[in-house]
Amino acid sequence: MLFYVLLFLGIVSLWWHWRARDRMKVENLTGKYIFITGCDTGFGNMAAKIFDKKGFRVFASCLTETGAKELKAVTSKQLQTVLLDVRDADSIKKVATWVKAEVQSEGLWGLVNNAGIMGPSAPTDWLDIEDFREPIEVNLIGLINVTINMLPLIKKAKGRIVNVSSVGGRLAFCGGGYFPSKFGVEGFNDSLRRDMKAFGVKVCSIQPGLFKTALTDPAKIMKEKEVIWNKLPPAIKKQYGEEYFQKDAAKKQKLSKICLNKDISPVVQCMEHALTSLHPRAHYVVGQDAKLFWNPLSRMPTFIQDFLLLRNRVETAVSH
Repeated sequence: MLFYVLLFLGIVSLWWHWRARDRMKVENLTGKYIFITGCDTGFGNMAAKIFDKKGFRVFASCLTETGAKELKAVTSKQLQTVLLDVRDADSIKKVATWVKAEVQSEGLWGLVNNAGIMGPSAPTDWLDIEDFREPIEVNLIGLINVTINMLPLIKKAKGRIVNVSSVGGRLAFCGGGYFPSKFGVEGFNDSLRRDMKAFGVKVCSIQPGLFKTALTDPAKIMKEKEVIWNKLPPAIKKQYGEEYFQKDAAKKQKLSKICLNKDISPVVQCMEHALTSLHPRAHYVVGQDAKLFWNPLSRMPTFIQDFLLLRNRVETAVSH
């Protein structure tokens, strides 16, 4: 009996120590420079506004002029916007040069790689290589390229790199380029974290579940999928069955309603913790769906993963 009491007290003590350590903050961060990609909408847009209010000197990169103007209109004069397409290597170099001139000897405290797209989400035999290329170019290659160009400034400040990945970087729910790109982000994040440890740079990955943003708009995703379905050769449509698309759309809509997190602020709170905590976490799993289902499922044997994920798919005509 005494053994179990001591074991319980030991576990409680470790948990209390971890919680206390998790709450410790870096001091004197007001006025520090941070660079955020993908600030037109969603996580990046909210993060730019919140970090601006908290006293950071924010460089917010936007894809469109409209996004940049709208953000600038609701933030302080201290926040600066810049147009950046992370697929454009020359643009990344120019922006990095501009940031270097702005931060000078202080360096860049934080880099938040948030820019991303979903791309077509459909069975692999419906897609061609271009459907895979764009999500990988934006979500993975663009993220790596921005990081490489900003890395000297981060090392100078002994700062933080925060990569917005996805729970889809742990578990692939369906076909398309999104999931390979996020698995790649996780691999890059882990290797970068180990490479930068000697320089005092901390590297974190945020793994959101399904949140209500422009990227995860169910209507947009199904519309893109319908366009692909309508272009399929008759032979493939016959293999899946003429009613496959409608039945699949209904199932996906039902799953989306169950899993969707409407409040996106928890993701930004994780960004803030990664940038301000004395001991940031290597991985942040965010969203009730991610914590209660996707993340635990990703750690289970593959036959359990396949069984549960395939239950949410419509049977093909050929399987009959």
